[in-house]
Amino acid sequence: MGNLQQNPPQQKNVGLAVALKYDDDSGSAPVVVASGRGKVAENIIERAEKENIPTYRDESLVGLLASLEVGTEIPPELYEAVAQVIAFVWQLDKKYDREQVD
Repeated sequence: MGNLQQNPPQQKNVGLAVALKYDDDSGSAPVVVASGRGKVAENIIERAEKENIPTYRDESLVGLLASLEVGTEIPPELYEAVAQVIAFVWQLDKKYDREQVD
């Protein structure tokens, strides 16, 4: 799948980025909340880094997600791929929580 990085190095000329929102209590699929190319993509990644939101890089997945309109739930055919992203974020959250306790 993709390249997992909690804080990837800043890249210039980011081609494409998509941000998802997922509320596991809602029972709904993740929703595309931001999508863009070029400077907009750079801004999405910069905002995630400022907010300490993990990023997941996968060129083929971002291409599929970018074809969706902002505000759209991901379609069932992308559930498995996006589930891997969510699992990655949950692992980072657990690791962060353990580090805060120590």
